[in-house]
Amino acid sequence: MTIASDLLQRHIQTLVEDNAQWQTLIADDLLWELPYASAIGHPARLSGREEVVRHVTWFLGAVENFRFFDLKVYALADPEAAVAEVKAEALIKSTGRIYLQDYVLFLRAADGKIAFLREYFDPARAAKALDTPILGLES
Repeated sequence: MTIASDLLQRHIQTLVEDNAQWQTLIADDLLWELPYASAIGHPARLSGREEVVRHVTWFLGAVENFRFFDLKVYALADPEAAVAEVKAEALIKSTGRIYLQDYVLFLRAADGKIAFLREYFDPARAAKALDTPILGLES
């Protein structure tokens, strides 16, 4: 196991279950890219601890019974980089709909902390669960 693959596994284990512990894993200048999030009106990029924690806090407040499962972490040749695939499910509080998602995450570590995340997910699944339109689609 590399530092990055360990951090990626711990990210998935603690983000929801022990958010205070998760916050010890992230660098103050963390950059979290969510390339498809803008399709549902969410930020495509979160910069710095304050912005990341604010968004994660909002997310955790919007869901109930969130759980990750079927985690596969792949260490790369560079010990400070790793990739993961993981599934998740939750109840969206505002809609009462079930959210099912597949994620692919890329992580880069620096000085033993999570310095960079790139998270890919299906915005159509998120839009359906959140009962929100996908921006830019013709109606």
